[in-house]
Amino acid sequence: MASECVLAVDVGGTSVKAAVVDARGAAIAPVTVPTSSGADAVADQVAALADELTAVANGRGLTPVALGVVVPGLVDEDTGTVLLAGNLGWRDVPMRALVEKRVSLPVAFGHDVRAGGLAEAVLGAGRDAGDHLFVAIGTGVAGAVMLEGAAYSGGGYAGEIGHIVVEPDGDACACGGRGCLEAVTSARAIARRYASRAGEEVSAAEVASRAVAGDVDAVAVWDAAVAGLAEALRVCLCVLAPELVVVGGGLAAAGEQLLGPLRARMAERLTFQRVPRVVPAELGERAGCLGAGLLAWREVRP
Repeated sequence: MASECVLAVDVGGTSVKAAVVDARGAAIAPVTVPTSSGADAVADQVAALADELTAVANGRGLTPVALGVVVPGLVDEDTGTVLLAGNLGWRDVPMRALVEKRVSLPVAFGHDVRAGGLAEAVLGAGRDAGDHLFVAIGTGVAGAVMLEGAAYSGGGYAGEIGHIVVEPDGDACACGGRGCLEAVTSARAIARRYASRAGEEVSAAEVASRAVAGDVDAVAVWDAAVAGLAEALRVCLCVLAPELVVVGGGLAAAGEQLLGPLRARMAERLTFQRVPRVVPAELGERAGCLGAGLLAWREVRP
């Protein structure tokens, strides 16, 4: 008798990650492809990946029982709607329904960062941690408030830590505000701010390397990014008081270059608030896809 598995698809602004996920939460036969253009084309792409992964699963004696799909932006899991996804150019897209029309499996639908937070809570750095905060810092910045083993959604609006103002009257943010954390601490913002100061376009990872080497402009940009993150987390700590903060996303690859100064800045700024443990995420870029798999398992095993 074949063992059961689920299929997981993590739709990003530039690429789609997919995999078979077994009952232990392990990814099998992961694949990454460029993201198609347009909601209908992405739904077609998800269905094609589901067919491809089903064949792979069957070849390994596994039977898919559900499909999990996660996407970026403002996502209302209850209605299966992408309210707004700037990187994809979507607004009010009934994505779950579009996928359900194309596949025969039950479909679990969610937000990429909340799914990543779930994966870290179950399989990664948040294991056995209880209620905590997951923060993903990459092209943008977002968070997942993990409560009783699930990410709080707030109708799709929760976790937008990237739009806490950390530099009043600071740089313009894509949301229409100014001085948001995302306009200071995201990988995109770090690269842009360095280019503005140094007159040279390099990646955020390169800015981090140059900061270690003592490049004055890189140090200034990096320090501002850390300070912004510390301020945003201070606000979160006042409201949520988590005992643990898990930091993920591409920028977390900087490791202690980011986390060490972040802990120090938070210690300086906090007065009566509980000082949380701040740890790196463990699952890396796999978190969203694994989270999609966990959502799929919860669809059939509540």
